[in-house]
Amino acid sequence: MNKVFSDTGNVLLGLDHPEDNTLASPAQFAEYTVILITEGEGIFHADFASFPFTSPVILFSTPQQSIYIKETKPVKYVMLQFHSDFYCIEYHRNEVACNGLLFNNIYIEPSLKLSQGELDSYLQLIRQINDEFKQPDPSDIVLRAYLQLFLAKSSSIKIKSIEKQKVFKDEKMDLFKQLLEENFLTLHKPSDYASLLAMTPNNFTKQCTRRFNKTPSQLIQERLILEAKKQLHLTRLSIKEIAFALKFQDEYYFSRVFKKMTKISPQTFRNTTGISIVADLSI
Repeated sequence: MNKVFSDTGNVLLGLDHPEDNTLASPAQFAEYTVILITEGEGIFHADFASFPFTSPVILFSTPQQSIYIKETKPVKYVMLQFHSDFYCIEYHRNEVACNGLLFNNIYIEPSLKLSQGELDSYLQLIRQINDEFKQPDPSDIVLRAYLQLFLAKSSSIKIKSIEKQKVFKDEKMDLFKQLLEENFLTLHKPSDYASLLAMTPNNFTKQCTRRFNKTPSQLIQERLILEAKKQLHLTRLSIKEIAFALKFQDEYYFSRVFKKMTKISPQTFRNTTGISIVADLSI
């Protein structure tokens, strides 16, 4: 695996061509993980959700997600990983609108289906990254530029694919998404939203699962944890302050809920993912 390390020994950028499916069992990484599947098919598991895929496709994962790939046909892939200290997707959101599109979006699948031509262009880009790694003194600037191109290209294709998709119109689920964004801090039960939508709990669950491939409970929990991750990564608020902002009774209960959902504590998440440069921009 080709890697760029920080002065403290942490991986900033990594590119791997595993011979076997190294993600056959659950794994968690401190880095953003991009998996370019060139052959095979299977099911991509990310935390408590699962998404079937057929190559060629790109899969995306945020730091400390528990991910693994269950093959239905043998897969081959390239794994590109980057730490936010190397490339902050929030800081560069004007150049590459991938935050909330490729990463950190609980409502859409974390995947990007590719045409053969698109796959070829990605493989060419991977070769260029490999070539730079082989230089006596690989340039961070060049590698960062290739990574930005990779993400920008992915965002462009993703936006076009969303626009072309003929998703069945479901005003109730569109409204649920809006209600969840407005009330995730205070309404934590599926029945709360079912009542607001004037739906029976069973019908609500069925429509939600059909639309988002997740149950209402999954979405409600994921939205709260997503906000917690944002606060841990994008601010310098203490754990206690974040717990209060998210309306937990105290930081200990917050830590228990966070660890139950992510398998790590809030402090460990912050330590491994780091605090974004964005946290200091408003100071």
